[in-house]
Amino acid sequence: MPTKTTAPAPRSRTWFITGVSSGFGRALAQAALALGDLVVGTVRSEDARSAYERLAPGQSIGIILDITDETAIHATIAAVEAQTGGIDILVNNAGYGLVGGVEEASMAEIRAQFDVNVFGAVAVMQAALPFMRARRAGRILNITSVSGVVGWPSLGIYSGSKFALEGICETLALEVEPLGIKVTMIEPGGFRTEFATGSRARTARVIDDYDTTVGQSRRILAEHAGHEIGDPAKAAKAILAIAAEPSPPLRLLLGADAVRYTTDKLAHQSAEIATWRALSESTDFTDR
Repeated sequence: MPTKTTAPAPRSRTWFITGVSSGFGRALAQAALALGDLVVGTVRSEDARSAYERLAPGQSIGIILDITDETAIHATIAAVEAQTGGIDILVNNAGYGLVGGVEEASMAEIRAQFDVNVFGAVAVMQAALPFMRARRAGRILNITSVSGVVGWPSLGIYSGSKFALEGICETLALEVEPLGIKVTMIEPGGFRTEFATGSRARTARVIDDYDTTVGQSRRILAEHAGHEIGDPAKAAKAILAIAAEPSPPLRLLLGADAVRYTTDKLAHQSAEIATWRALSESTDFTDR
């Protein structure tokens, strides 16, 4: 009689998530930990690191990291790779939103926004990619925003940073697909997280002429804070589903508002292309 064998337990996955102190990062980390996965998360203080590691001792590993320090990012990723056997899923979540008109923003404020939301995220991907390439496997999930698809008064610089990250990621996805690495952009609408308070900064300058556009948007953002329709725990479940999907989408909108805003923009854009198509095509050489 053949001996009954027990199938080996599936290997838990290793996640590397930037910004696990709150918001999407914390919700996603908790959901992954509940599955038995190992989740390495970055924080900005010793207190935050200790609090994160208490979630699941030995399973939730906190690392203090400045997302704008490229040298530290590469050293951290290399150390995590060596200690865990390899990062299966990389999540670029750390970021913040600058609220203010494009003219109101100083160049220092703009550079700081891009340093975190774009250059920091790219540095993390560049640090992880050599290891993923060597394994011919890996997932990269970048938390962008519906503001990376649709522009809003008062969020021009923030939207610009997310538009930039989306363009980079769309191209990266094409470059790494033959190497077994999958890239997905997560585009949330309004969610009830700390983003509306602790993760937003305002421009130092305010210009009265923009009160009906930028100012009105500022007031709407303030009024909606804490009343957003999105549930972070449900978002985390959706992201977990995408992380396990053999053929994940390049983009995943989260929230009915994100779907509505994007659908409306695409419809308007399609109509505009059709209206101006003849003029657009009139610029081609005629001898082809």
